Amino acid sequence: MAACPKGHESDATDYCDICGWPMEQSAAPGGPQTVACPECGVPVDGRFCENCGYDIVLGGPQPRPGTSAPAPPSSTPAPSSGTPPAPGSAMRYPVPQPVSVESDPHEIEGRTIGPPPPGLTWVATITSDRAHFDRMRAQNGPDLARVEFPDYYPERRILLNGTDILIGKSSGSQGLHPEIDLSIPPSDIAVSRSHAVLHTTGDALTVTDLGSTNGTCLNGSARPIPAKTPVPLRHGDRIHLGGWTTITVTLESR
Repeated sequence: MAACPKGHESDATDYCDICGWPMEQSAAPGGPQTVACPECGVPVDGRFCENCGYDIVLGGPQPRPGTSAPAPPSSTPAPSSGTPPAPGSAMRYPVPQPVSVESDPHEIEGRTIGPPPPGLTWVATITSDRAHFDRMRAQNGPDLARVEFPDYYPERRILLNGTDILIGKSSGSQGLHPEIDLSIPPSDIAVSRSHAVLHTTGDALTVTDLGSTNGTCLNGSARPIPAKTPVPLRHGDRIHLGGWTTITVTLESR
């Protein structure tokens, strides 16, 4: 086992198989960057403050399901209508509820999946996608005229450990450290800093676009999914981001 710059233990020696960070930086002095929580001042080296639950990415406690008011900061997490936390653990913010087929015509019937069978885990495979690049260039959206398809982009595989996996670009000044970091060269300039979140529970895997500039599409579609709305995923689904990035989620043996 080797330790990556963010403190994970990784079997891989090129990129961390937990967060995807380059392993050659593991010897860099200082270790993972920390920021002070804007809510309580406690040092934070990830997305969430372990003391008060503040979300560094989205900028504060998240709304309770069915309301527009954010949950008050507290060391005791707000109750959620999703799967309850395991004994002794803390739920950082309420579990988003996947959109139903009836409420969203963009959805396809039968996409909601059950928990992974024993011995299987979700894996995200990141690749460059020429077909997605051609679709996005045809749309001529923000930044897309400046996007160039990379000559070489090594495939990356990341185990989806944890409940919330941020997809975006690392930024020390903004305190952003995505679990799926797309700032590693060659970088897709059309991917937003906080682009999307993969959310796993015992019942589902969902993707939520966080209001990104160029949107998030699925399975070869040029139509973005609704922003800030969890969309259920299943084995083999392809998530298209930025100008040429595709993330394929699969269930694989541990």
